[in-house]
Amino acid sequence: MHDSVTVHMNASPDEVWSLVSDVTRIGSYSPETFEAEWLDGAAGPAVGAKFRGHVKRNGKGPVYWTQCVVTDCVPGSSFGFDVLTGGKALNHWAYAIEPAGDGSDVTESFRLAPTFLLKAYWAVLGWARGKTNRRGMQATLEAIRAEVETPAA
Repeated sequence: MHDSVTVHMNASPDEVWSLVSDVTRIGSYSPETFEAEWLDGAAGPAVGAKFRGHVKRNGKGPVYWTQCVVTDCVPGSSFGFDVLTGGKALNHWAYAIEPAGDGSDVTESFRLAPTFLLKAYWAVLGWARGKTNRRGMQATLEAIRAEVETPAA
């Protein structure tokens, strides 16, 4: 009930982190989450900061909002958040950024909470959702790489 994708980027960890931790930019990268906004007066990434994301499941629908809370926020290194339902974390998304050669290795991952319903869902449809999540993570990281590797005009 978890997976990850890693992409090498010719950019510093700080450059990459500034993009993955700015949830208001997710619509530029993700094939499913097309916008997000900070909530409750939060103006940027910090542990405990809340935001909501506007999701178009599988890129087709249904369309819905999810509330999230930042759980990990280390500039230049990591950014993670829980997706909440009824105040409980059902999914955890994270970015880990490691210096590597001429840039950074960036890993995006997800981990579903080990609830009975999610275990049942994963047993029946996990193969399809896992494939969709891997494609989405790859697309997100490739879009971020395209931005950080494009020379400034």
